[in-house]
Amino acid sequence: MIDSYSSEDKVLLAVDCIIFGFDEEDLKILLIKRDFEPEKGKWSLMGGFLKKNENLDEAANRILENLTGINNVYMEQLHSYSKVDRDPAQRTISVAYFALINIQEHNEELIEQYSAQWFSIAEAPELIFDHNSMVKHAISRLRYRTSKEPIGFELLPPKFTMRQLQKLYESILDEKLDKRNFINKINSMDILIKLEEKDMSSSRKGSFLHQFDHEKYEKKKAKGFDFKV
Repeated sequence: MIDSYSSEDKVLLAVDCIIFGFDEEDLKILLIKRDFEPEKGKWSLMGGFLKKNENLDEAANRILENLTGINNVYMEQLHSYSKVDRDPAQRTISVAYFALINIQEHNEELIEQYSAQWFSIAEAPELIFDHNSMVKHAISRLRYRTSKEPIGFELLPPKFTMRQLQKLYESILDEKLDKRNFINKINSMDILIKLEEKDMSSSRKGSFLHQFDHEKYEKKKAKGFDFKV
């Protein structure tokens, strides 16, 4: 049975990870400097190759954990890229994933070890191969997902202010949102827990902290709740 495949072409299957973060002010992307040819020294997405004993999701999680020390984060398969000459070194098909990470919990030591750096989306450098197209595709998917599902909360710390939440959505959607309308819309969903604690860093009066109520959201979702920002 195996011999019947011997005449078929062999190609590499890469897995590239588009990693988004939020620093309370701006949407960021984590990039790495490539340390081998071709395009050595240029900025790239984090990636690796599929191993024989794993599926694509397992490969994406392995690559993410090996390069950042992080696991159990929101990750979604994005698209496959198969242009014949996309990698000049060898015929390679890439399956891209995007992940959402809370920057505050990121392992700074591993970032330094792999020469990785966070960039604002608007200030990100040119990337190798077709990685720019992957990022544009991922941003488009992220905007759609966050307008329909509460995945944006994955980018926030466990406790956050309404200002942080609004800034998050403004940075993802790339548009200014009316403060009163945004707060009213979020409050009407009834999926946040308002805490007695306050963030005193923004003003003398302080701002109440909130938490996303996962259990309440799942119950509402099961009854047909439509999340829409």
